[in-house]
Amino acid sequence: MILNIHPVGKEDLKSLHTVSVQTFKETFEDQNTQEDMSQYVNEQLSLDQLSKELSDPNTSFYLAFCGNELVGYLKLNFEEAQKETVLEGKAFEIQRIYILKAHQNKGIGSQLFEKAVEIGKAKAYSQLWLGVWEFNHKALEFYKKKGLKPFDSHVFLLGTDKQTDILMQFEF
Repeated sequence: MILNIHPVGKEDLKSLHTVSVQTFKETFEDQNTQEDMSQYVNEQLSLDQLSKELSDPNTSFYLAFCGNELVGYLKLNFEEAQKETVLEGKAFEIQRIYILKAHQNKGIGSQLFEKAVEIGKAKAYSQLWLGVWEFNHKALEFYKKKGLKPFDSHVFLLGTDKQTDILMQFEF
């Protein structure tokens, strides 16, 4: 399946919002409380918050389409937009790779990951990092297969629930 991956502009904000909320809920709502999920979605995935992030020159979003169907998205952070200062500031962050549940296991995540590496190389980076919830076993396996290695952890606040993300790095 060949993806059409394009940068998100202001005109794409509603589509970004829709896919952000849907993929986040599909991925995590079965393992978390409704209250924590609602708080996170309302604060971190609101139209206002996404618009603010979209206007940051060090944050990039990309929508993934199969034909005309939106199937997922990618969010990258560079320089001070990164959620942590790690790896001596020499890496960039993949903050999100999310695929709609109906389109998982079709190679879309791999294509988005390859796109992230391509973008990083174009910006003269040679490594990236990301955080994965310790209980998101599917994502942890995906990243291990891609060659990422754990190097640390941090707290991810989902609503009021302090969760542990495994930080992973990849050199290219």
